[in-house]
Amino acid sequence: MKGVTMEALNGEPRDGEFQTDESRAVLEAVAFAGDALAPFFLQDPLTGDAEASFGAIAALDPAAAAAEWPFVAEDEARADLGLMVAGLADGREADGLVWEYRRLFVGPAPKPAPPWGSVYTDRECVVFGASTLELRRWMREHGVKRLGGEGEPEDHIGLMLALMAHLARNQPADLDEYLQKHLLTWSSHFLDQLAEAARQPFYEGLARLAKATLEGIQNVRGLEVSYPRFYR
Repeated sequence: MKGVTMEALNGEPRDGEFQTDESRAVLEAVAFAGDALAPFFLQDPLTGDAEASFGAIAALDPAAAAAEWPFVAEDEARADLGLMVAGLADGREADGLVWEYRRLFVGPAPKPAPPWGSVYTDRECVVFGASTLELRRWMREHGVKRLGGEGEPEDHIGLMLALMAHLARNQPADLDEYLQKHLLTWSSHFLDQLAEAARQPFYEGLARLAKATLEGIQNVRGLEVSYPRFYR
């Protein structure tokens, strides 16, 4: 993925009518990133369905994996992946990892970095806020169905990463609008808060890698994003 040329990245067709091999590789890299990152935000390390994803990270050589991770400078990816591997060194059943996931994303105590976009962009800091409804309307207008997570607001970061992957593979003409209007508007702000709040290296590394990846996608796609006011 790191071998994709800047000409392909900057010259990607936006209407989905024609794609070169290199431009298809860019879309596949976006899809890979979304698929790789989403499960860790959505799944409890012990009781969720992401066993294969956690196992793959635990078995990684961070240096080798960083050389292949798309959209992120190799030294930064190596550091972030190294944190994630270190966080899994004692196995997923270690109390620290499981309880950190629940502290960060589940509760019942107040969450230090809630994973829903409207918590940051809505004046009342609520879930199912205006930005959630705007995303829901956008999905309906573009014929996009939920990708699981029933009961979760659509602007959960894990669901939105999974949707990014889906669009890159199946509706590439809609990808940039989705990133500009819905995901990139709040993702860096949230991921900074998550990295600061994390008490376990796996989730610090995850936050840093996700932020660098999304910002890298923004840069190579040449996307201009209007950032909202953040209330948290």
